[in-house]
Amino acid sequence: MPNLRLALCQTDPWVGDIARNSDEVVHWTKQAVEAGAQLVAFPEMALTGYPVEDLALRRSFVEASRAGLVELAARLAAEGLGEVPVVVGYLGRSEQASPRFGRPAGSPQNCAAVLFRGEVATRFAKHHLPNYGVFDEYRWFVPGDQLPVVRLHGVDVALAICEDIWQDGGRVTAAREAGAGLLLVINGSPYERNKDDARLELVRRRSAEAGCALAYVNMVGGQDELVFDGDSIVVAPDGEVLARSPQFEEHLLVLDLDLPAAGSDHTDGLLLADGLHLVRADLGGEPAPAPAAPLSAEVAPRLSDEAEIWSALVSGTRAYARKNGFRSVLIGLSGGIDSAVVAALAVDALGAENVYCVAMPSRYSSQHSRDDAAELARRTGLNFRTVPIAPMFDAYMAATELTGLAEENLQSRLRGTLLMAISNQEGHIVLAPGNKSELAVGYSTLYGDSVGAFGPIKDVYKSLIFRLARWRNEEAERLGEVPPIPENTISKPPSAELRPDQKDTDSLPDYDLLDTVLDLYVEGDQGRDAIVAAGFDPAVVDRVVRLVDTAEYKRRQYPPGPKISVKGFGRDRRLPITNRWRRG
Repeated sequence: MPNLRLALCQTDPWVGDIARNSDEVVHWTKQAVEAGAQLVAFPEMALTGYPVEDLALRRSFVEASRAGLVELAARLAAEGLGEVPVVVGYLGRSEQASPRFGRPAGSPQNCAAVLFRGEVATRFAKHHLPNYGVFDEYRWFVPGDQLPVVRLHGVDVALAICEDIWQDGGRVTAAREAGAGLLLVINGSPYERNKDDARLELVRRRSAEAGCALAYVNMVGGQDELVFDGDSIVVAPDGEVLARSPQFEEHLLVLDLDLPAAGSDHTDGLLLADGLHLVRADLGGEPAPAPAAPLSAEVAPRLSDEAEIWSALVSGTRAYARKNGFRSVLIGLSGGIDSAVVAALAVDALGAENVYCVAMPSRYSSQHSRDDAAELARRTGLNFRTVPIAPMFDAYMAATELTGLAEENLQSRLRGTLLMAISNQEGHIVLAPGNKSELAVGYSTLYGDSVGAFGPIKDVYKSLIFRLARWRNEEAERLGEVPPIPENTISKPPSAELRPDQKDTDSLPDYDLLDTVLDLYVEGDQGRDAIVAAGFDPAVVDRVVRLVDTAEYKRRQYPPGPKISVKGFGRDRRLPITNRWRRG
């Protein structure tokens, strides 16, 4: 069987920065070639970043992408890398009109190309376009109708893009019909909890269906709410994992594959599954046996659930700050669990020297909370100061009569105003500390604790916040480091401390119960009656459903944050603010 040395470049492209992304392609290709790679692959839309959203509708951006692709091909050749084919995703356009989709010629497409010897050897567009969850690709793109097959060193390599293997048939079935020896898939697959298991099961199933080995390369990093975890995989048709990249880090995966020799030629244009037309590109190269010392396949160990989630939150926070040009962040540090976890995440993401925290105690702030905030700062080494809001609060109360909730919210809004003032003065971006449980039921103050540019724990339920805090401390102990979060912060009952002896349970069900009901209602899309039928107290369910439904306007005004769940607020869950439906 011919041998093919394949390189999968698990990289972090930046949306809109074609020049930087081109530099990265050259950089990683050079490393791959030095490792003896004969075929190099990059993630989906690696040239433009992904997702580009409505940038796809700007003709100037489409043309810049297409021109950048041609320039990249020439540059690879000029730097002595032109003899190795490179598969790279980019933003392209259709050559023909698509009457079925009502789109004219020149409409945007999610494309990939093979760059070889200074030229674009072949190019093609994604066939299956996702239009669910965080994806709106039918808004931007028209699908492709080809199965590209590249013959290289005596092996036929079929090419596909991400969703092409998440749907039945299509390029997977067509690859089998074409007799491909390898199905190479480039991806921009966002992270969700447990998706690595689902991804592996999918890749194994599609490899068996295609009747050949399958190589899956994914991106890493973050783009607004989305986090990409890498997890690039190569599997054999029998399901054996031949190689696997680590999660949440850029990585070059190089391995030797013994693959079936290319069979008889099929004519270009041959009609295959789902109306796909076969398009061949023969790049030459003599078939070669396995090297005397084949590269040992690397299979990176999997992360625990907590480690995976923590890595996703750190990656998303780091990407948002750096890609938007900010070096430092600002956090209101109360001594409570939420701001403590956000501070620990920020330290891991950006370094303690770039994290600035402000304690803003009021007359209701307990001494133990003040002490806990100072202790976290001492343990982590972040920048810390205290600015009491009591004088500001007293000035407001002297000017107007406020009681109850209005008085409580005033404290939060004073803190939000102070944080934004410091942000403006010193150039930090503010991180909002709200968690998913609070956002779900509206237990947050608009223009108070909701202020900020990014919400690192926006998609994390409160009960999971406690698990993450314990895990992070245990991880620090395992590494011989100081646990960042004071034990008292984790063990004390959560409280907003906006009135005497306040506890979250004064206003909300116990968080374990609340989060279970929220998971059924938000992630599961189950209605009120179904949740009650599952054994939950009707009064609790009615209250939770009402709180969730009436807080939509607050969630619309909350900053973005990294998505870790199947259904995060914002991109995934889209409900009308003005809505009289109350049956769940």
